Amino acid sequence: MGIVNIEDDLHDQVRRASKVSCRSINAQAAYWIKVGMLCETNPSLSLSEIMARELRSAGVSAPPLAASGA
Repeated sequence: MGIVNIEDDLHDQVRRASKVSCRSINAQAAYWIKVGMLCETNPSLSLSEIMARELRSAGVSAPPLAASGA
């Protein structure tokens, strides 16, 4: 484990996002790093596709949402 130096503004954004996501600041930063790495190494996939693959690989399944009538 190490220390990562980031700009104060980015740290503030991580802190704010961590509150919304109910994660610690470190967990939020780690999440963004992992998602960013996955996006960069899989440029042909959308974020939704990447997240769906990650959830499936973790054994998470959710029933599909019903189509809205609107």
